[in-house]
Amino acid sequence: MAGEGNFTWHEEAVPSLADGDVLVRVVYLSLDPTNRGWMNEADSYLPALKLGSVMRGIGIGVVEESRNAKFAVGDVVQGLLGWQLYSVSRGEGLTKLPAIGLPLVAHLGLLGHIGMTAYFGLLEVGRPRAGETLVVSAAAGAVGSLVCQIGKLKGMRVVGIAGGEAKCRWLREELGIDRAVDYRAGGVLEALKRECPKGIDVYFENVGGAILEAVLWWINLGARIPVCGMISQYNNERPEPGPCNLFQLIVKRARMEGFLVSDFAGRFAEAAQELISWHQAGKLKYRVDLVEGLREAPAALGRLFTGANQGKLVVRVSPEV
Repeated sequence: MAGEGNFTWHEEAVPSLADGDVLVRVVYLSLDPTNRGWMNEADSYLPALKLGSVMRGIGIGVVEESRNAKFAVGDVVQGLLGWQLYSVSRGEGLTKLPAIGLPLVAHLGLLGHIGMTAYFGLLEVGRPRAGETLVVSAAAGAVGSLVCQIGKLKGMRVVGIAGGEAKCRWLREELGIDRAVDYRAGGVLEALKRECPKGIDVYFENVGGAILEAVLWWINLGARIPVCGMISQYNNERPEPGPCNLFQLIVKRARMEGFLVSDFAGRFAEAAQELISWHQAGKLKYRVDLVEGLREAPAALGRLFTGANQGKLVVRVSPEV
């Protein structure tokens, strides 16, 4: 488990800009399970972080100074800005954010990597059909809660798996899903059989481990399993044995497919338009768990792995204006 002891606070003067550089003041910093993966010694889909380097993180910021023709002072941008107040870069990977008539933090809670992951993971990888049963693990999380609602918008019967009665109640009463399973109460397989009497057609995977094994016992013929993450495994000192029933993928002729949100980068504008439309119509809700101050980021990261966060976990690093 990553915590404050794995980080040090470091200060230095903001460097002068060279031709082509952009200086961005970070306003909001996204805390995500992938932060933990980036801290491992081995490379993942991005290179491992070197000890002593700035912690990698997705952020939203404002251009304060620019010697790059592509960016002007005052532009609001998003990218891998890092756990820092100011980010200096050549502008690679920075995206200008359009005005959308919503709070700036919506670019992390409704849109951005969160909204795009939910949208494309379910609709393109999961390929849902009206009348099918969708099960979502970590259903009260930032991605999972959007997946649940998109599933309902597509006419699915939605069952969420979350930790604790408060989260399950929020899923049922606020987001309007059909059923919620509290994994902390135990008996996940029995609960899935009860709440999914016709089996599981699509399982949006965020957790892995024992919950994945329980779901696999109850999948239907031709089931689809988009694999977004496996958060239960990220802090293990040793790899756990995999689910004992992967043969179910053969028996049920099911498909289990991993994906990265960047796979769909060319279609982000299409998804954003629909997500905003649903939200403005009152059909898609998001919530943000806001932490004040960059110094709090190391301690706050652990909330993602204990389930203490309530929605998208974001650190406010500096004022918006």
